[in-house]
Amino acid sequence: MAIANCIIEQHPNETRMPVGQPVIFAVSNNQIVANETKVKFIANVYISNKDQPVMSSNDDIVGSFKTTPNNAGVGIFDFSSVIENYLKADNLARIGSQYKETDTGTPTNHPIHLIDKFSGNNNAIRYFAVRFKCEFLGADASTPNLVSTPSGTSVDTDAYKIFNGYLKHTDKLELDGVNFGFDFSPFYLNSSSVKFLTNAPAIQYANINDYGTFPVFNRGGEWEIEVKCFDSTGSPLLNFDVPRSVANGAIDYNSEMGFEILYFGCFPANLQNWNSSFRALVAAGTIQGGYITVQAEAINVPGFSAGDPLTQLYTINVNCANTKNYEPIRLCWLNQWGGWDYYTFIQKSSRMISTKGSTYNQISGTWNESSYRLNGFKGGKKAFRVNATEKITMNTDFVNESESEWFEELINSPEVYMLKGYEDIVETESALIQYVTPVTLTTSSYTRKTKANDKLMQYTFEVEKSKTLRTQSI
Repeated sequence: MAIANCIIEQHPNETRMPVGQPVIFAVSNNQIVANETKVKFIANVYISNKDQPVMSSNDDIVGSFKTTPNNAGVGIFDFSSVIENYLKADNLARIGSQYKETDTGTPTNHPIHLIDKFSGNNNAIRYFAVRFKCEFLGADASTPNLVSTPSGTSVDTDAYKIFNGYLKHTDKLELDGVNFGFDFSPFYLNSSSVKFLTNAPAIQYANINDYGTFPVFNRGGEWEIEVKCFDSTGSPLLNFDVPRSVANGAIDYNSEMGFEILYFGCFPANLQNWNSSFRALVAAGTIQGGYITVQAEAINVPGFSAGDPLTQLYTINVNCANTKNYEPIRLCWLNQWGGWDYYTFIQKSSRMISTKGSTYNQISGTWNESSYRLNGFKGGKKAFRVNATEKITMNTDFVNESESEWFEELINSPEVYMLKGYEDIVETESALIQYVTPVTLTTSSYTRKTKANDKLMQYTFEVEKSKTLRTQSI
């Protein structure tokens, strides 16, 4: 009797999904389970960082996993903990992007936050597929006392696109029979209600020298980001379009898999990097106190007319100079969807440096010369090395309820950084390490405020620089 193939009984119902959700598959083979002993289901997992995994070779296989049938005769797998090892945040821009009109390459890599126009993803996307099969005792007639895998039982899943995001308990999963998944249509570029890959408010604030990006799902057709600049009265100052193209640092649309994340640098410092007209506005002081709008729109996309919006409109209000000379602190953090969010703290901040040194007791005088000689600088308790740690306490301006809810992602984010602002010097060959400083958010509790309960809402956060300042050792 021929051996039947395995059957996939349950699978995610969306081909693209965040790794931070259950990636559940259930597989069955009633013929083998009912008639054989020592039965196990085998899952060979394939992951690729470029394209659909090649299952005809072992180049993309990352592991083989087994489970015994449950009481219903089904093997159930959750691969989320496997796949998440192959995903991480995009901290560096992709080769082909630019910083101050200098190409990103090796070794001249650039932080993703500093890009001129577009950059593709490096680490936030992976492609995933599974081949299921069975093993049981005596599958090979020549070795009846050994467990082996017969030919003809395997079945392959579709190719899935996994990105470095997660789901909250409040995010709704769509059901299709026993299959489930999150509906990502609110992030597909196809209408004026679509969002970039962020939960940030549509209205944000930034200083004139602040860097930042918006992440967005790539799509087919010709499209662009339209940027408009206005002064404090709402009068237009500048209007320009940035087409999604390889020349502008974007990725060609992959028609086979159709899934990439693009980052677009549209905050004031990013625009200063490359746009001389925007630099002129900064020099004239006309954009300060005004605002910038950003929106994706169609150029030549099937089903759309030229100029049709593909996302909602985002507004970046450009802060005026702080008359109290408070030092601005700009934080960025990894958001729910694997992109980056940004906020500039413009109110009072304070810095505290704490030190912890290693000490020893030094012998007074000289003992290794022809005679003993007293030296005033020797003797007593001495510091061998002093390590300094800096903590920064910062305050927001008065915020609204949407920003209050948004800050919850900051306190929950595993990656938080401080960003240095734009400098009007050419430094494209430097390591650029001074622009991004890793910090740890030491604020451990957060109270969501509302206008009804709290009237004016303001928050205080504390961060600690992750890198210890090491001084000389003696």
